[in-house]
Amino acid sequence: MVKLVNRAKMTISSTGTGTITLAAADAGGYQSFSAAGVSDGDLIRYCIEDGDNFELGAGIYTASGTTLSRTVAESNNGGAAITCTADAKVFVTATEADMRPIFSTTAPANPHSGNEWVDTATFKKYVYYDDGSSAQWVQV
Repeated sequence: MVKLVNRAKMTISSTGTGTITLAAADAGGYQSFSAAGVSDGDLIRYCIEDGDNFELGAGIYTASGTTLSRTVAESNNGGAAITCTADAKVFVTATEADMRPIFSTTAPANPHSGNEWVDTATFKKYVYYDDGSSAQWVQV
């Protein structure tokens, strides 16, 4: 499961289609990824906007060097990585895939708080609840 945070949007100091080197929090009240709570090694869902180009994907944040790897899920470049310019900005986001419940006859392994599961044998819906001291699937 990807980590979600609020108002994390950054400029970049690298160009091209490879790993992004992050620069500074974007103007307008945004935070850097680390200030928003992204930690070294976290998997995040990102969106890159660069002029009329966009890219959605998942990547691993690295605190030393402040980089973000890129695994593209969707783009307006035929699904391939866009070529970033110095004007590109990247932000943490959720996508449709993050909101889709899991349908199966068994509960998913390694769930995170907020994950949803629909038991296809009973058609009952469950949400995984983890308050830090106890964790369980709760029928809703």
